[in-house]
Amino acid sequence: MTAPTTFTVALANETATAHLMADLALLVGPGDVITLSGDLGAGKTAAARAMIRYLADDPALEVPSPTFTLAQSYDLPFPIVHADLYRINDSSELEEIGLSPLPEGTLALIEWPERAPDALPDDRIDIAFSHRPALGSTARAAEITGYGRAAAQVTRLRVLRKFLGDAGFLNAGRERMPGDASTRSYARLIRDDGTSILMNSPRRPDGPAIYNGKSYSAAVHLAEDVKPFVAIDNGLRAHGFSAPAIRHADLDSGFLITEDFGSAGVVEGDPPRPIVECYEAATDMLAELHRKALPETAPLEPLGPYQIPVYDIDTWLVEISLMLEWYLPDRGAEVSQQRRDEFTTMWRTLLEKPAAAPRTWVMRDFHSPNIIWLGDRTGILRVGIIDFQDAVLGPAAYDLVSLLQDARLDVPEQLELTLLTRYIKARRAADSQFDPAGFAELYAIMSAQRNTRLLGTFARLNRRDGKPQYLRHQPRIWTYLTRSLAHPALAAFRAWYAANVPPPVP
Repeated sequence: MTAPTTFTVALANETATAHLMADLALLVGPGDVITLSGDLGAGKTAAARAMIRYLADDPALEVPSPTFTLAQSYDLPFPIVHADLYRINDSSELEEIGLSPLPEGTLALIEWPERAPDALPDDRIDIAFSHRPALGSTARAAEITGYGRAAAQVTRLRVLRKFLGDAGFLNAGRERMPGDASTRSYARLIRDDGTSILMNSPRRPDGPAIYNGKSYSAAVHLAEDVKPFVAIDNGLRAHGFSAPAIRHADLDSGFLITEDFGSAGVVEGDPPRPIVECYEAATDMLAELHRKALPETAPLEPLGPYQIPVYDIDTWLVEISLMLEWYLPDRGAEVSQQRRDEFTTMWRTLLEKPAAAPRTWVMRDFHSPNIIWLGDRTGILRVGIIDFQDAVLGPAAYDLVSLLQDARLDVPEQLELTLLTRYIKARRAADSQFDPAGFAELYAIMSAQRNTRLLGTFARLNRRDGKPQYLRHQPRIWTYLTRSLAHPALAAFRAWYAANVPPPVP
């Protein structure tokens, strides 16, 4: 059994308590349990309130003490229950208030845990508050202990606090930022001299080693730590593109403080739609990137050059296998082994064309959520790029597909064709040997590959990771897939999909 991990934080006032709880909120999530102990008036409720307000991104949110209600629930980025056990006699009463067992998929904040010690899970974080009157009337100490699996979270919290202190940001304000489909989390750090972004990127493989002895993330070259992000960031900036400056980094632990690009996006309206000027600039940025002779490595000091992985046929095949493994079962479709083998053989042959194409840096998720509009800059520098840690060496068509067939919003087909033509003209102007018809074929192939993978990815995010919100994108992905399958080079695939792959639920 994992030994408990403990460290103590001195808290001068409630602001310091709020900063501590915001830092902890960066590291916890659904299913975690945080117990808050200490005498009356020690600051338990203030701490719980600070975390709830941080997660709600609402510093004025009413968060009453649950002394009389016993348990108060909140539906924020994920469900939260805030409980006060002071008025119960023993753990047998917890069932009556819905706390035995603790609700699944919920972050639990529990005051007075000593009233029901036998009901506490083995994996939990305890924060014991105590007065420090010698340091001031509002001063507190927080002794933070991680039990079981939570010991690693407390260790990480200690490392984070040291990182922020060494960088001069321990007293900065914290503002929650939305996360993404990964294990990374973010906060905006606010000081008198401006704002910065804190990235928490823990090392974590994506799933068991079932792909020839590798996890899915390793098999398809997804970043398992923060080093690829730093290397590609350095490379993009060196080649004249707008990636955020990295101000402080702990490469081993996976903490970064970076330049804050703000929050101006490249879409508008409800439902969101592309801002044409922004999409034109992003298309031009890709054309400029792809015309360059880029190296196969990116700088990662002090570790030396980072070798960018190759986006090859085996990688693509693992990605599209997600459709067979996750999407088809979700749709109740049974595919025989013979059909599976046929599927793989067809794809392996088709993918020889993009595998033989000239290679460039492929960021893989170059679409609206990962592009910030920097309106105070000019030209392609207005395109702020913030997500590229999974970059690989592969065909230029892939990132253009990511942009023009945006998985998160509808890109009208006419706009897609207009921007595809704009890209081809820019490449042709820089290189008279550029082949428009050949590129259009690669675009269709990469579209079919990417959208096949996304159908499976979103099904997996729902079933494995408990993120059903991604299912709403599947009809859009199906529309894009249908567009790409109309290309003559994909006629056999069009027939195979029509026979074996049901459309998503509208």
